[in-house]
Amino acid sequence: MRAKGGGLPRPAVAGVLLGGLVLLTGCASMPSSGEVHKVGGEQHADSDPQVRVFGVKPQDGESPREIVSGFLEATTSDEATYATAKLYMTHDQAKRWKPESGITILAGGPTQVQEPGAVADGKDDDSTQITLTGEKVATVDGRHAYRAEDGTLNSGIRLTKEDGEWRIAGVADGLVLSEADFRRFYRSVDTFYFTSPGPGSQEGSGSRNALVADPIYLRKRINPLSTTVNALLAGPTDWLRPVVVSAFPAGIRAGKVELDDSQRVTVRLKRTPGGGSALCERMAAQLIQTIQGMSSTPVPSVELQGPTGRALCSLRREDAREYAPDKLVGDGREQYFIDADRHLVGLSGDDTQPVAVAGPLGTGPFRVGSAAVRRDEEYAAALSEDGANLYVAGLNADTELGAVVLHSQATDPKNRLTVPSWDGYGDLWIADRDPNKPRLLMLRDGAGTPHEVAVPGLGDGRIESLRVAADGVRIAMLVHEDDHTTLRLGRIERTGTADKPKITVADLRSVAPQLEDVKAASWAGFSRLVVVGREAGGVSQIQYVDADGSGTSTPSLPGISGVVSVAASERQDKPLLAELDGGGVFRLPPDSNWKEVAPKGGSPVYPG
Repeated sequence: MRAKGGGLPRPAVAGVLLGGLVLLTGCASMPSSGEVHKVGGEQHADSDPQVRVFGVKPQDGESPREIVSGFLEATTSDEATYATAKLYMTHDQAKRWKPESGITILAGGPTQVQEPGAVADGKDDDSTQITLTGEKVATVDGRHAYRAEDGTLNSGIRLTKEDGEWRIAGVADGLVLSEADFRRFYRSVDTFYFTSPGPGSQEGSGSRNALVADPIYLRKRINPLSTTVNALLAGPTDWLRPVVVSAFPAGIRAGKVELDDSQRVTVRLKRTPGGGSALCERMAAQLIQTIQGMSSTPVPSVELQGPTGRALCSLRREDAREYAPDKLVGDGREQYFIDADRHLVGLSGDDTQPVAVAGPLGTGPFRVGSAAVRRDEEYAAALSEDGANLYVAGLNADTELGAVVLHSQATDPKNRLTVPSWDGYGDLWIADRDPNKPRLLMLRDGAGTPHEVAVPGLGDGRIESLRVAADGVRIAMLVHEDDHTTLRLGRIERTGTADKPKITVADLRSVAPQLEDVKAASWAGFSRLVVVGREAGGVSQIQYVDADGSGTSTPSLPGISGVVSVAASERQDKPLLAELDGGGVFRLPPDSNWKEVAPKGGSPVYPG
């Protein structure tokens, strides 16, 4: 028995090694006095991913601070319903508390602040208030969506005595976790939904069947397969919802999810959806792509069943290719850059000798400033060397340069056109940095009159560069404001009609808030970007970041200094390309180091 007031240390957490009989315990002592107390953020016994972690129930005679600390520790357990955490609450509060409503993530563990002799509700010594404080870094909402967020947490916890013991009688819904605990207990999962880009996108481009990734965070060890499936069925995050659709009807849930020894997945729904076999196949396509992202081995098929176990439809992995998220990316057969003669050249595979593209951009007198190759690699958009004029030309010998498609009136070359970018529908995106008329533009099929794109969240910022995702519903932009350049992600919304589209880049969000200045960025997967930037007081580095702004679990990249631009493919099996300050293109093959491919080249790009 522990002494009242805190003689014996509290066991912080108990862990069970899966598949074995090893019991692990860790201890952390609790002070019996003091006004400010730091909790959470300690090293746990779960550094081994096979260890399951469970909280410890409250002990007799614990102080309010000890109860709060024990509650916070219990919320970092591997219990599906947080049963132990609820033991720290009054009976009524345990019934009301909704831990699944969201997560507040702090840079370190929360600090408890309690005023000496504080009482509440006028009941001396029977009620008290403790405030949790800490530096916020992010939140996760009830739909599991991560969002970087700064500021200070100030959240009150009211305690009262029940049956002679202190218990939590009032606490906000959701969880408060240190960033370290969040990384230990949660994982990023890409759920997939069908793009619904709206009337401004190209008809017949296959957009109805294209899947787009919607990253969410789920608990690592709590029924990961069924939890992921039901998160997918619940629908997209609020940020992506306006531009995607789900084949699953609203409110439907999975009752049983099974994975056999051959990695085949069976999902039994709690009710039978309507819509016939075609709609059922689209549901299966969302499932197989989402589940495949969790597995290191191929998932050969997914079968959907009704409530009685009757098969509704099944989809094989090879047939799911019709819906694959990379269908709009293109094959990416070539890597492109501008050579020393200011011509557009390409490299195939592991080749080290670039070859000039066919047509006016690869031969002849025109000097290319920068270029973007359409995803089918039949056309390219190119800027003149001074950045003032945009041209679009075919990549074949019979093509002529043609007329100027877009012209910038800016006098300073640094204020002229950005490097253009193609989406998967064949539309061309570009920004004019003219201080007198800065604007974001989209050209249907890379031709005709440019459509001006509204960016209501841009404020006084100016777009310095951009990369549109193949799905045509997300755009990454470098925005310069207040002497800093940051990476923002926007959602592309298209309304109006096909003839008169109204296009908006809405709900800008910071993607790499830890970076004070970003030089370059490129899509490097379905929900990942590669970024060149630096933290405050640091040096510029090249790294991966997730599109939701959370830190990626991808291993760090080999160091290379002086990078001014970077190119990657949304197909992650392609090597990275980088341009160094002063010229020179380098390539980073998978599982290798940077290798120079063109000592005097620049502006590397993949199709897109």
